[in-house]
Amino acid sequence: MFRIKAVVSPTFIESLALIVAIIAAISISITQLGAVPHLPILGSILLLFGYGLLKKVPYRKLERGLVEGAGAGMSAVFLFFFIGMLISSWMMSGTIPTLIYAGFQLITPQFFFAIVFVITAIVGISIGSSLTTVATVGVAFMGMATVLDVSMAVTAGAIVSGAFFGDKMSPLSDTTNLASSIVGVDLFEHIRNMGWTTYPAFAISLLIFGFLSPNVSQGEVEQITFFQEGLLKTGMIHWYTVIPLLVLFVLTILKVPALMTLALSSISAVLISFFHQSFTASQVMDILFNGFASTTGIEDVDKLISGGGLQSMFFTIGLVLLALSMGGLLFTLGIVQCLLAKIESLLKKVSSVIAASALTAIGINVLIGEQYLSILLTGQAFQSQYEKVGLTGKNLSRVMEDAGTVVNPLVPWSVCGIFITSVLGVATLDYLPFAFFCLLSPILTVLFGFTGKTLTYRTGHTDKK
Repeated sequence: MFRIKAVVSPTFIESLALIVAIIAAISISITQLGAVPHLPILGSILLLFGYGLLKKVPYRKLERGLVEGAGAGMSAVFLFFFIGMLISSWMMSGTIPTLIYAGFQLITPQFFFAIVFVITAIVGISIGSSLTTVATVGVAFMGMATVLDVSMAVTAGAIVSGAFFGDKMSPLSDTTNLASSIVGVDLFEHIRNMGWTTYPAFAISLLIFGFLSPNVSQGEVEQITFFQEGLLKTGMIHWYTVIPLLVLFVLTILKVPALMTLALSSISAVLISFFHQSFTASQVMDILFNGFASTTGIEDVDKLISGGGLQSMFFTIGLVLLALSMGGLLFTLGIVQCLLAKIESLLKKVSSVIAASALTAIGINVLIGEQYLSILLTGQAFQSQYEKVGLTGKNLSRVMEDAGTVVNPLVPWSVCGIFITSVLGVATLDYLPFAFFCLLSPILTVLFGFTGKTLTYRTGHTDKK
């Protein structure tokens, strides 16, 4: 994106005014009017077109900037298509139901909060969606917390922490795919690199949740058997259903490109499904496009193991293309370059570049309340700065997730914050102090930036803290 050349040199005041207007429009539309982010972004694109025409920029050049910006996200678009098919194929094969069932087996009478954290993390990785995890397993755990008379705020914090750990580290997650694609990093290399900050945050969070956990009786905990029995009714809980997961792991270790890895894992899942299902060819095609629909008759279980398909990715793909198109215009009109030039002198050290990019991702979450935009805009704005200080792209993609993806649920007026509060019945500011994983991730990423630990440099560059 940063390779798009500016065709005009705006003043700092003009650039700042346009950015403030865009942020205000998007923020108000999402938080006050309840609009999907696509509409205010489309309005912002029209605003930038109007500014460009006032500056006598030819329409064709503006259009070219728009197209070049969208083109930067085409690799992400194709990954999203395959992610949608992978999720639906893993649903129909029983891979995801089996992983969730195995997670429920971990329940014990002790360490309730720690177990909630671990199980929601497992489910989150299995389905690649933090909000789906919260709305299904999370709701079940909140019901258990009510019966057990334990802290609702801490339980919600454990649910949010686990769900967003899973979302962040899952190859099925749209934000994980987006962060890797936006800076041109292989999906699985991105996930491996995130481990340097993510696993310490997970371990520290687990210890804290374990320390805070009360002891409850075995009889009360066994309510979770409701979910297990429902999963067994699907007839999809078998040892061989984990084969698609093994295919994914093996191909990842062999460093097969992400697109091919996802495709081959999906094919293996479809083949596995015929061991216990009797799908026709047309039904398989329908599931891969529209998603899998569970029919156990148990609403919570059906909600948990239904979804996926190409169609489920259209919302995200539309948002990605619109946001990248807006980014292309911001670069074509020289607005991003102008703002970065103002702070250029402050961004000559590795530590300051990482801190600035993390604060930008957090700031976009706070101001706009949209995690996709926090990833997209931060990635677009700081790619060139990371290159200048000799850092590889996977350092930026890690920061985008550490300070972008997991921060969104901590903002009361954000998309995730509003959703989680409405589903769990706990105010964002109440569970915020206990969402330890989400709080630790941005702290660790900035800390490692200052120490220089776990950073990867381009060939020929030396450490410049």
